[in-house]
Amino acid sequence: MQMDARVKGVMVEGKQMALNVNSAHVDGGARKFLQHHPKPHQQQSQIGTVNQLLAGGIAGAFSKTCTAPLARLTILFQVQGMHSEGTTLHKACIWREASRIIHEEGFKAFWKGNLVTIAHRLPYTSVNFYAYERYKNFFQSIPFLENYKGSTAANMSVHFVGGGLAGITAATATYPLDLIRTRLAAQRNAIYYKGITHAFQTICKEEGVLGLYKGLGATLLGVGPSIAISFSVYETLRSTWLAHRPNDSTVMVSLACGSLSGIASSTATFPIDLVRRRMQLEGACGRARVYQSGLFGTFAQVVRHEGLRGMYRGILPEYYKVVPGVGIVFMTYETLKMLLANICSS
Repeated sequence: MQMDARVKGVMVEGKQMALNVNSAHVDGGARKFLQHHPKPHQQQSQIGTVNQLLAGGIAGAFSKTCTAPLARLTILFQVQGMHSEGTTLHKACIWREASRIIHEEGFKAFWKGNLVTIAHRLPYTSVNFYAYERYKNFFQSIPFLENYKGSTAANMSVHFVGGGLAGITAATATYPLDLIRTRLAAQRNAIYYKGITHAFQTICKEEGVLGLYKGLGATLLGVGPSIAISFSVYETLRSTWLAHRPNDSTVMVSLACGSLSGIASSTATFPIDLVRRRMQLEGACGRARVYQSGLFGTFAQVVRHEGLRGMYRGILPEYYKVVPGVGIVFMTYETLKMLLANICSS
């Protein structure tokens, strides 16, 4: 669930911006609405693939930088109870933990691991975008599907499956960066990993190359449900909203529906994300392994020791970052796209 995206709600069709309502990716009903209600003085500029990747990557990195404090709080809460010292914060409180970080680690500590997150965005976005186009072209060339070209159901199926496979491909290709980010962000007062390069070298030395892929199974397990929930909730809410209130701003509709779909997706897939984080920290900092029984055994162990509520440690800061994350990505992406289009045309 490196669909980490993780502005899940507005990233459909291989993480391209669903909020880009002028693209060819809107559904038939929304397309008819836009055709009959054009926005005044709207410039439908086209930008190249490289510029689109650049705009998307920068927008994602900027959004994650702005919401990094909430993301770090989420990770810290998710791994509480994994080791004995984590149980001291049994009743997690966002403000108490935030105060602890400021007093013990300093204000800059809210952005621990953010540099590797930024380094992760461009390759992840590029691989996702490229893989999505390849998968989409492949499915559209299948003789059986060619007979249904133009069908809304067929198009949605291609987008859904292509987006899911692209997400799996991108998550696998860039997974070591995600694991290193988690380990850097999970560090408290004691600093074991001194940076991206040091963490990479230390993990390879102590745990082997495969240590960089701990928790990948949980990540890939969450990709399908994450995209399915985000896509279906987003499209359903947007279509229903526009059907009942066709004069509302499409930007605000997309922002609201994207936020709600992100919340729905986070709620449904958060236990998988929690297990992923804990498996990423297996053997970290030279510690002994906590979970010895694989992905499903880890699920069972967490539930057995911490109850069902333990599977949702850190869900509140995750909720809090959804709406600003969606808004920041949308505004940054659209602004950069317009700037790049103007530069290309001049």
